[in-house]
Amino acid sequence: MAVYDREAAVAYANRWWNDYNPAYPKFAVDCTNYVSQCLRAGGAPMWGSPNRERGWWIGGGNWSFSWSVSHSLRWYLAGSQRGLRARRVQSAGELEPGDIISYDFEGDGVFNHTTIVTSKRDGVPYVNAHTYNVRDRHWAYKDSYAWRPDATYIFWKINDRFD
Repeated sequence: MAVYDREAAVAYANRWWNDYNPAYPKFAVDCTNYVSQCLRAGGAPMWGSPNRERGWWIGGGNWSFSWSVSHSLRWYLAGSQRGLRARRVQSAGELEPGDIISYDFEGDGVFNHTTIVTSKRDGVPYVNAHTYNVRDRHWAYKDSYAWRPDATYIFWKINDRFD
């Protein structure tokens, strides 16, 4: 049984928040790729290759949709029964470093951003992200050009153990 190393995931997030690890592809919209790299650095196991519509994985010059697309990762986490798994919690305050957040800025049901929690102060999570690279930003993103009053969030508590 693999164990999720939250400290390693956060260390990776802080190392690469404003740069790109040459061991991975870089995308124009890179947020979920970056978060997936952080999860992988924390020991999250991959599975599903070579089917891009199955599992969560990268390798051999290819990757699953869930590795690189915010909406796909959201759906993968909602139903995953093996490998990388998470459970949805009701509030940002329940998250800890190494957990992630899915964002639907328009409130239209399409999740278009992903961040990783890297710190928590006074019960409030702060996150790192790529695309428009940020470090230690308030989780709600209300200062972002993308944020809208109808924004919705899904808070994911990453399982500490994987089978």
